[in-house]
Amino acid sequence: MKTDTIVLGAGIVGTCIALNLAQRGRSVVLVDRRGPGEETSYGNAGLVERASIYPVAFPRQLSALIDVALGRNPAANYHWNALPRLLPWMYAYWRSSAPDRILAYARSIETLLARSIEEHDRLARASAAQHFFREGGWLKLYRTEAGLANERREFPLARQYGLSAREIGVDEALDMEPSLRPVFRGAVIWSDPHSVSSPGGVTQAYAAQFGALGGQVRRGDARTLARLGSGWAVNTEEGSVEAPEVVVALGPWAMDVLRPFGVRLPLEVKRGYHMHYHAEGGASLSRPVLDEEGGYVITPMVGGIRLTTGVEFARRDAPKTPVQLDKTEVLARGLFPLGPRAEPEPWLGCRPAFPDMLPAIGRAPGQKGMWLAIGHQHLGFTLGPITGRLLAEMMSGEAPCADPAPFSPERF
Repeated sequence: MKTDTIVLGAGIVGTCIALNLAQRGRSVVLVDRRGPGEETSYGNAGLVERASIYPVAFPRQLSALIDVALGRNPAANYHWNALPRLLPWMYAYWRSSAPDRILAYARSIETLLARSIEEHDRLARASAAQHFFREGGWLKLYRTEAGLANERREFPLARQYGLSAREIGVDEALDMEPSLRPVFRGAVIWSDPHSVSSPGGVTQAYAAQFGALGGQVRRGDARTLARLGSGWAVNTEEGSVEAPEVVVALGPWAMDVLRPFGVRLPLEVKRGYHMHYHAEGGASLSRPVLDEEGGYVITPMVGGIRLTTGVEFARRDAPKTPVQLDKTEVLARGLFPLGPRAEPEPWLGCRPAFPDMLPAIGRAPGQKGMWLAIGHQHLGFTLGPITGRLLAEMMSGEAPCADPAPFSPERF
């Protein structure tokens, strides 16, 4: 069949691009090997993280690097056999984590973050997905005074961008979340972010709305993408799909498709795990809670209390090594009355990331009719709708709602 646009990848980013294009009257086929929202977009902490003007930066202090190297930091793990390939990328990531570069990052990412909640709200209303969303921000807990002091350094920049961060004591934190145990010294409530009870459910609702507008979702292998004259073709279970334009929104698998076309970008993955737990004794949470020094988040989800881990540096397809989950589960049980695990196996996902921590949104270098929306790192769920709008505007020749220059794939 022929269509206007093929979108490869039915995660939150690809689904939002397809939906935004369909809202503009384009015929679109969304292609993935699985259903919408069943890969990376399923397994995150469910935050619309309006306040993430500071990135998940690489440690700068020697003591912090030593803790990671010796396995003493539960927020990080690595595979030795992956380091030879990853070290150049990690060095570039470390350089981008310098204070002056982080400020530049903040100026760029804020142009998207500022619209993240309103764009989710717009799509949620159109898709009848509002029931997944909740306000109330998220709570960051600190076990040491040093951790609190480090968090306070973010407050001036947060105020500069109109964000609300307030330091609170243990008693007030327990008033907000009575099921927590006082194993921390202080907390910060960030009021601006929203959260959801099922990021996969949200993605599926957006995909259903895309279908209601005439869009098609097909199962297929994105690696079959081929040039067809001046356009593109990809094979699906229902036959070949042809279009003059293609969008690659494949997250961790993007380079599998891009390399054969000579597109070289420094995209790597940061792996992470999650597990759902039953809560004991009627315990509950009303918002996501980050144990900053414990290296994990616990958040209420449809499937139970979800514990998500920090970062694992490893080959994308390497076997699971959920040592971080085992370490952080012990800490989380001390903070919250987690019951038994609700699943037989931990979930493993990959966060696609560039070393400058910004996504790539725009035309693919040297490839007519190919567009990219990849590398959203820890902000894929947050930025999916605004990415969809921005790219749809660029593809349609509209005035973009944000300056796309900082996110250009050609910056590499």
